[in-house]
Amino acid sequence: MVPESHYVALSAVLFVIGVVGVLIRRNPLVIFMAIELMLNAANLALVAFGQRHGTAQGQALVFFVMCVAAAEVAVGLAIIVSIFRMRRRLSVDELSLMRW
Repeated sequence: MVPESHYVALSAVLFVIGVVGVLIRRNPLVIFMAIELMLNAANLALVAFGQRHGTAQGQALVFFVMCVAAAEVAVGLAIIVSIFRMRRRLSVDELSLMRW
């Protein structure tokens, strides 16, 4: 058996990588991937703590988080494709005003 602390440490490392990706990168697609990495890190921690307590509540919550993440990706990618079609370039710095 792998100890719970290993899962939590891996989850923390993945979450930090996601935060660094959001803060450093300027490409919206990379930012969305970093956000997904952070959500998956939280899911890993939820499953690890649910396993420790012997309940399936953590796994049930992970299911709902994955559903919300899928909806977020669908809406986010639609917005990014729409912006790319209008401007022909993607940069978070240029989108700060959201003027067309």
